[in-house]
Amino acid sequence: MPAAADEQLDRTLLALADPTRRAILRRLMRKEARVTDLAAPFDVSLNAISKHIRVLEQAGLVQRRVAGREHYLTFDPRPLDAAAAWIAAQRAFWQPRLDALEAHLLARRAATRARRPRRP
Repeated sequence: MPAAADEQLDRTLLALADPTRRAILRRLMRKEARVTDLAAPFDVSLNAISKHIRVLEQAGLVQRRVAGREHYLTFDPRPLDAAAAWIAAQRAFWQPRLDALEAHLLARRAATRARRPRRP
């Protein structure tokens, strides 16, 4: 994976790691919203919400549109495609290995049980 793509993936996963940012994204998935409207349900300062939004913008998950004094935000799902592809690649790499490990451990357990003397 090129360094730029790696950095983008890092920003996306960092943005998704926080429950407040995920809640903001869930809200934006429904429709565009003003920054002040997004901040209303949270028990934190507008400044704190602005910092969360900045992280989401840096990840490319949120786009900002300015109309006069109002700042409107929309959700952009495109960075999630790269994250989903990375997760799928990890799953494709690890799943056969984990399945083989499970089969090996089950075979060892069965062999160990077969060697134990039976109790009367």
